[in-house]
Amino acid sequence: MIRTKGLESRYRKHGESILIELKLHSVTQLFNSLDPSPFHEKDLDDDAVEYIVGTAREFPLKTPLRLHLHLPPEAVTQESSENIGQAIRNFFEYQTEVADRELRQKLRQGRASLIIGLLFLFACISARALIAPVGDGMLHDIVQEGLLISGWVAMWRPIQIFLYDWWPIRNRSQLYHKLSHLKVEVHPSA
Repeated sequence: MIRTKGLESRYRKHGESILIELKLHSVTQLFNSLDPSPFHEKDLDDDAVEYIVGTAREFPLKTPLRLHLHLPPEAVTQESSENIGQAIRNFFEYQTEVADRELRQKLRQGRASLIIGLLFLFACISARALIAPVGDGMLHDIVQEGLLISGWVAMWRPIQIFLYDWWPIRNRSQLYHKLSHLKVEVHPSA
């Protein structure tokens, strides 16, 4: 079980939700200024994404989170609040789709690597069996063991993919999915 008691004391709460708070001088700070997309489809600024994702990572996925944006009073309207919230959710929804595609590609790569690795392992074991009765001596033993080791080394990549490489991508996808449903509130800064 992950303990969050010390972490929760670092953040304000709203009911049961942990608050991720950003104080901005203008709405443009939140978005990537080079992105020509319409407002509700814009990319978020890298620093804002890093802060939101980094904070969300500190807590288990089941921990409810809210994003509170503090903007100058003149920038806070009902329409801007809804648009900003939708833009943030759209961004993380897109990031979820990207991570899901990356996961599918990684698993496809793993399947291809597994087939290649198994074929190579079969070829090495077959070659080893073919040369087994042909001779003896140290060179013969080195070649036989070399074939066996080479065959198993070819299995390294598929084993790595299926045991280790896909977990971080899946975790990132789950986090982005959670953030794509984040409750976003815009408040006037003091």
